[in-house]
Amino acid sequence: METPDRQQLLTLLREQPRGRANRHDQAVRQAFAALEASQPADLSADGAAELLEGVWELRWSSSRQPYLQATPWLENLQLLAPSLGRAMNLLRAAGPLGPLGGIALEARITIATAQRVEVRFQRGGWLGPPIGPERLRLLRQVSAATPAWLDITVLDQELRLCRGNAGTLFALLRRDDLRVEDLLPPAA
Repeated sequence: METPDRQQLLTLLREQPRGRANRHDQAVRQAFAALEASQPADLSADGAAELLEGVWELRWSSSRQPYLQATPWLENLQLLAPSLGRAMNLLRAAGPLGPLGGIALEARITIATAQRVEVRFQRGGWLGPPIGPERLRLLRQVSAATPAWLDITVLDQELRLCRGNAGTLFALLRRDDLRVEDLLPPAA
């Protein structure tokens, strides 16, 4: 559904270089809140899990942690495959060096409620380039004592707004040029 708030937010998130939306923090937050009120996500609706599936790029975050921010020199990607019960955060260099590798954090995911996705982190480390049918990787088990969750508050074909369990707000855009199956390593 096209609304002025959605259009404004998409315009801010698409600004180049990546991360420029951080300069418009208050406008992003206002549009974020307006969209949450006017078009809340419902992951229990028909087709919602399929809509969630894909590669998403972080374009704005309320976090001050460097690995949770959008910056011009890094692609901060989130791969979601609810059909497989899997997800992965991938932080890699922007531009032609991106496919050569990045820092990855793999997780198991479950759609728990109409907006909540439960997350259990499993492996993290370096994910390298594909060599033949395999990808180079150096991933180790992670121990996450407390399960995490992500509330998907707005979801459409190109925009996803979320709230993390630590209270962080995230705005992501779908990356149709990237495919989950090309980036997500085989399950351990």
